[in-house]
Amino acid sequence: MQKRIVLLGSTGSIGTQTLEVVLNLRESHSVEIIGMSAHSNVELLRKQADEFGLPQERICLSSKEPDKLLELAALPNCIVVNAIVGSAGLESTLAALKAGNTVALANKESLVAGGERVMQIARDNNAKLIPVDSEHSAIWQCIGENRHKDIAKIILTASGGPFFGYSKEQLKTVTKEQTLNHPNWSMGAKISVDSATLMNKGLELIEAMYLFGLPEDKIDVVIHPQSIIHSAVEFVDGSVIAQMSVPDMRLPIQYALTYPERLPSPLTQNEHKKLSLTELGSLTFAKPDYKVFSCLALAREAARHGGDAPRRLNQANEEAVELFLKSKINFCEIAEYITESIKS
Repeated sequence: MQKRIVLLGSTGSIGTQTLEVVLNLRESHSVEIIGMSAHSNVELLRKQADEFGLPQERICLSSKEPDKLLELAALPNCIVVNAIVGSAGLESTLAALKAGNTVALANKESLVAGGERVMQIARDNNAKLIPVDSEHSAIWQCIGENRHKDIAKIILTASGGPFFGYSKEQLKTVTKEQTLNHPNWSMGAKISVDSATLMNKGLELIEAMYLFGLPEDKIDVVIHPQSIIHSAVEFVDGSVIAQMSVPDMRLPIQYALTYPERLPSPLTQNEHKKLSLTELGSLTFAKPDYKVFSCLALAREAARHGGDAPRRLNQANEEAVELFLKSKINFCEIAEYITESIKS
């Protein structure tokens, strides 16, 4: 059966990798791009549209055409890949779900800001939410056909970012360039900063609560610098099931597009890129330092409070990251800014 894809955020990291996946699949497995949007990179958007044969009415700049963006999200009988950055992606998620579409969700802020409202609209319209984040995709795959009541806890893994093991004193002198240089993943600026502060893991914790219907205290965060185990699920009988692969976002993207099928990927066609446990030799794990990386503690607190707290946390974080990227505050002031914002 042909799969029709609307890609929102086509020029970002997830968007460009989604197009790579579609190029690899479209001839042999009937995967087709029928619409796409970008925030402001009009030159790349037009180039992508030409490559995939999209007419002008099927592309838009979300910064100038928000109504058209929602129209694209609501195109019938399609999979909407939401790779928009930040809380700006919420309305597109809602529009897609209201249309009964499957949403391949790479925009975690939709659930952080929208929470139970998003999940209820999905239920009301018999629409699916398929996670694209590697951690949530891993959890989703580990749960499989198991009953949710059999889950004891979720183990959400984090690379630790570029500053794993740093003290608060060391963090005072880190630069923007160091912050954006993630050791394992190639990502956009905003998520790279969030990964360095561990706020990204806090937002993912909140997302997991809504996606999998678990309270905050049933979600552990574990630092795993190699990013090979993408997350795990512990069941009530003590069994732990983990999903492993090399760190490559094209894998969870492809599974979200082809589910329930598993198809050969670019990785399986390259022996040098496949996971080899013997070459790895060992995997390591550590507890996160909630005092040094206080953004993670702030996210847990917001998760416990519920209500409007996650949305306010996310808004304050987006403001703080923007200030940091503009060099108006330093790295340590990100958490301070968020703390003051959510108090007011």
